[in-house]
Amino acid sequence: MRSGVKTALVGGVFTVMVGVAGYGAVNLYNGVTGGSTSTSDAKPTSGPVTDEEVKETVGKFFKAWQAGDPDTAAALTNDADKAGKVLGSFVSADITKVKVEQGAVSGTSVPFTVSATVSSNGKSKPFSYKSQLKVVRGVTTGVALVDWKPTVAHPAMEDGDTFAVGQADDPQIEVVDRDKKVLSAEKYPSLAPIIDELKNRYADKAGGKPGIELWIERADATAYNTPLVTLQKGEPGKIRTTLSAKAQAAAEKAVQSKAKSSVVAIQPSSGQVLAVANQEPGNNTAFMGRLAPGSTMKIVTAATFIDNGVAGPGSHAPCVNSIVYRSQTFHNLTGLAPNENATLAEDFSRSCNTAFIKLIAHDDLNDNSLTQEAAKFGIGAEWQTGIPSYDGSVPPAETSDRAANAIGQGVVQMSPLNLASIVATVKGGGSFKQPVIVGSSYGLQRATAPGVRGNTASQLTDMMRTTARSGSAASAVGGLSGDVGAKTGSAEVAGQDKPNSWFAGFRGDIAVAAVVIEGGRGGEAAGPIVAQVLGAGY
Repeated sequence: MRSGVKTALVGGVFTVMVGVAGYGAVNLYNGVTGGSTSTSDAKPTSGPVTDEEVKETVGKFFKAWQAGDPDTAAALTNDADKAGKVLGSFVSADITKVKVEQGAVSGTSVPFTVSATVSSNGKSKPFSYKSQLKVVRGVTTGVALVDWKPTVAHPAMEDGDTFAVGQADDPQIEVVDRDKKVLSAEKYPSLAPIIDELKNRYADKAGGKPGIELWIERADATAYNTPLVTLQKGEPGKIRTTLSAKAQAAAEKAVQSKAKSSVVAIQPSSGQVLAVANQEPGNNTAFMGRLAPGSTMKIVTAATFIDNGVAGPGSHAPCVNSIVYRSQTFHNLTGLAPNENATLAEDFSRSCNTAFIKLIAHDDLNDNSLTQEAAKFGIGAEWQTGIPSYDGSVPPAETSDRAANAIGQGVVQMSPLNLASIVATVKGGGSFKQPVIVGSSYGLQRATAPGVRGNTASQLTDMMRTTARSGSAASAVGGLSGDVGAKTGSAEVAGQDKPNSWFAGFRGDIAVAAVVIEGGRGGEAAGPIVAQVLGAGY
């Protein structure tokens, strides 16, 4: 339920409940002074309230409450105005057959149990709860009175709240997965802000039917009202996502293994997002990250070579220790042995920077070649995923950025979502399907892109398979069964002690990408996260 005015059902007729008039105004003097002129002719006294006074005051108060006489009950309190409004709303909310049973008295404190029946629109339900009150002496009159607190009427009440019954403002809304399993923030913590975003965007498309309830109407207009009794269950509205509860559970568990980690899983055949998780839920790096992707960018760079006829998987591409391009010297990762006889496939598998930089400088390529190739994968195409997301950027290179961009440094920026989509495009035969987290019925205009040629996608897939079986990704995903491919990456970032760890891979009809900020090498930090999600399936 939302806060604000309620549409109430009283006697089967819809009315608007904006307050309870007429109650609590019986004795303004009582509310101000804490005295009573209507229930006792006793002279003012002083000193502690006696046991007899407690018994007499509580007995009269409970009797009036049970009889549905809020005026008399309120006059027995030290704040008749406030008490009258609350107890009057108790009567107006069709709460009948009231029975108040007193518990064991402790001095001036009296616990009690309220049992009643609440009715509306031909529906009735029992209503029971425990509360307590205290008897005090009136400040001016000295008469024993119930010390009025909102909690006397109900333990969940706060100042200014009232009771109301009727139709809830809105039906409950559930966010569900592809198999209609409910996705809750309690079970999937990193989905909490995503669930809120989906409800904000698509509540009007969720359907459902509001129920009939007794609730506490909050005086604070920004607070949600509190349901007490459901007389008739509503039908929850549902926002159906493309997520898989199984894949999401694996993703949630995986990101907890590394601080500042994020992961996304996509179904290549459809472009549907299967899982999205962030170790820091309030920071959706998985969808919104703008980070250099490191050597995972070599998937796009290798596609550039193949599509432009520069090199194929079997082409000779020596891997040397260092290379100078436009006055900047580039090296390989520490420990990578040079190989003068290497092929492009071997350079891809071992992630040799120098070989890729030598090829990106080929005369048949220019500073726009990598940008144009990335566009085939939908990078920069203004994605509409269903929630806020980033669609990546590979700007035209200038000066030394052409080489840096080729190995995922320079000015290239991506999120795990972008990278998972690149892998999905490759595994899907070269066809780009812009990722979505909700279905077509939610009015999204999915971005389009040419995709890459089927033959190019096939060659890239084979190179990723080799990388997973015997290359730099083998330590992370080599033990997975089935059709598995992968690419590792690490991205140096100014001011960080360690590079960001990247890893992307596929297994069957699932593509996954992850990043761990300052995680180090791709296979060591991000790799196990991807492996865990790939291993779970969906």
